[in-house]
Amino acid sequence: MAALQSELVAEHRWLNEERYALIYGLARITPGTNLLAFSAGAAWQIKGLVAALLAVVAIAVPSSVVVVLLTQGYQSWNANALAMAAIGGTLAAAIGMMALSAWQLLAPQIRPGRRLRAAAIFLAALVASLRFSISPIEVLTLAALVGLVWRVPEQL
Repeated sequence: MAALQSELVAEHRWLNEERYALIYGLARITPGTNLLAFSAGAAWQIKGLVAALLAVVAIAVPSSVVVVLLTQGYQSWNANALAMAAIGGTLAAAIGMMALSAWQLLAPQIRPGRRLRAAAIFLAALVASLRFSISPIEVLTLAALVGLVWRVPEQL
C-alpha cells in the first residue's frame, strides 16, 4: 500500500491524499481481500468501470497462482533453514511497509489544529483493535462517528 500511495499520489498525481485515504478506508471495511477492493476503487476513480474490472483480474489471477504454488512448496521449505530465513525477512519487510503505509495515511492529518484529534483517534483505534479485539469495521465506524462529532474549525 505504501508503494501504491507513492505511485498514485506522489509520483503520478492520479489521486490526491484525501481521495487515496477515502479509497483505502473503504477498501479496509469491504469483505474479502482489501487490495482487490482498493485496486478496483482506485482504478474506478482514475479510468472508470472497465479499468476497475481489469485491475481486479490483473491482481487476482497472478496472485492466486503464486499463492497456490507457495502453499504447495511451503511443506518442503519448512525444513530448510535458508528458506525459513527468507520467509522471516519477507515478513519483517512486509510489516515495515505496512507501518510506512499507516504513517503516510496519518501524516496529512497531523497539522496545526488537528494534531490532538489525529493522535487521539489513532491511539483509540490502536487500543480498540489490540486490547479489546474490536473488528476493523467496528473501529472504522467508531472513528467515523468520532470524526463527525469532533470536527476542527476548518471542517465546519
